[in-house]
Amino acid sequence: MSREPQVVNRQVGGRRVVAILGMHRSGTSLLAGTLEQCGLPLGEVSTAAPANEKGNRESWLLTALHEDLLRQAGGHWHRPPEQPVAWGPLHRAVRDLFIGSFADRVIWGFKDPRTLFCLDGWCESLPGLESVGIFRHPLEVARSLVKRTPARFTPEKALGLWLAYNRRLLAWQEQTDCPLVEYVADAERFNDRAAALGRRLGLPAAGAPTTLTFFESGLRHESADDTPLPDDVAATYTRLRELAAGWT
Repeated sequence: MSREPQVVNRQVGGRRVVAILGMHRSGTSLLAGTLEQCGLPLGEVSTAAPANEKGNRESWLLTALHEDLLRQAGGHWHRPPEQPVAWGPLHRAVRDLFIGSFADRVIWGFKDPRTLFCLDGWCESLPGLESVGIFRHPLEVARSLVKRTPARFTPEKALGLWLAYNRRLLAWQEQTDCPLVEYVADAERFNDRAAALGRRLGLPAAGAPTTLTFFESGLRHESADDTPLPDDVAATYTRLRELAAGWT
C-alpha cells in the first residue's frame, strides 16, 4: 500500500506559487485544469481553443513573455535555444506585474511548457517556487505534433523536441524533488494520481479521485505502440517513470 505523501507548504511572502511543468502535448493542460478543480487558482487563462477543446489553461501574457525570452536567445518553442535565456528589465517587469495580479491569493499557479527554459527568472522573484511535472509517452507526443503541424515536424524532429523538454524536466526534478505524473489513457489511474497530488499540495478542494471530472478520454487521440525509441529518448522516459512511481 502506498503512503499518503506529506503536504508541501513553502511560503513566499505569505503566499505559495505552483508552476505546472511539462512538454507541449503532454497533458500539461489536463493537469492544470485538474489542479484548478482541486482549488488552485490560475487567473485568466484560455478555456477553449481549436487544438484544445478545454483550452490550454495558459495566460496569454506568460506565453508572450516566455516566447520573447526564447526568441531573444535565438530559439522558439519548437526550437529551444542552445544558450540560457536572459531576463531583461522589461521581462522582469511583466513577470512582476503578473505575480502582482495574484496579490490577494494565498496559493496560485501557472502553466506554460516554455517555463522549463525560463525558470531562473521565476526563481529569482519567487525563491520558494513549488512545482509539479507531467510527461507522456514520447511516441504519443511526437505523433500529436506531426498530426497538428506536419509542415513543421517529422517524427524524428518531434522526438528530439520531446527529449529537449523532458531532459529539462528531469534535471529540474532531480534538483528540486518535485512530484511527477504520467499522462496515461486510464482516466481513473490519472485522477487517482492527480487527487494525491492535490492533497500533497494542500489544495482546498482536493478530495477523492471520483470528484475529478476534467479528464475526458475522448479528447485524447494518440496512443503508443512497440515502435523502438532512440536510446536517449528511451532512457529519459524510463527515468521519468521511475521518479513518477517514487513519490507515493
